[in-house]
Amino acid sequence: MIPKLKNKKRKLLAVFAHPDDESFICGGTLAKYASMGVEITLVSATRGDMGRRMGNPPYVNRETMPAIREKELNKACEALGIEKLIFFDIRDKMVEFYDQERLIEKISELMEEIKPDVVLTFHEIFGGHPDHCAIGKATTAACQRTGRQGSLYFISFGDAMEAPERFGYTKKDVVKVDIRHHLAAKLAAFRAHRCQTEMDKWVWESDHKALGKFGRFEYFLAAQVAPQQAMDDLFQPI
Repeated sequence: MIPKLKNKKRKLLAVFAHPDDESFICGGTLAKYASMGVEITLVSATRGDMGRRMGNPPYVNRETMPAIREKELNKACEALGIEKLIFFDIRDKMVEFYDQERLIEKISELMEEIKPDVVLTFHEIFGGHPDHCAIGKATTAACQRTGRQGSLYFISFGDAMEAPERFGYTKKDVVKVDIRHHLAAKLAAFRAHRCQTEMDKWVWESDHKALGKFGRFEYFLAAQVAPQQAMDDLFQPI
């Protein structure tokens, strides 16, 4: 029984709102777990078709943006080692108005199919964008519906969770993942989202300078802290 558990393929499901959420917020962590053999599935609720960044100089328009951003996201997935990409094809900036029950059901069905050990999404309050909060709320409800609250983690921005007390949490709620060996993959993913990052000059500086802009850690809030919860690993020991 024990050898079988040790050989179990671990799975991670990330449910986000837009192409680039996976790279900009937690790309180092996704690259790290992919390099360790974790099977990663990414859901992008939208194709980011209402984004306001059109390239620099502008070369994207409303008609071409969905296809360009899909292509860029596929390239970012390659850089990070994400095996499967799913679009829900909800209109950008409209996730909060999408039928909530239908959205929860779609995510629940995916969870039943994949049976992920870890689920990543946005916090429904601290998501920072209405689409982020809406997909986070639906994913949280899907975890509750399918009994996966213990697998659920909320992504966070930068090093904000170095001081979780500001958000009503404690350090016991935070998992701090060391990504220092996966910064190159994260930078490649940033650059894959070309039309969204061309305005950020630092992304296109030399690799050495650009890599220096990244932090060594990415931070996650545990929806439900387990007794054996590691403070530096999203996966429970097996």
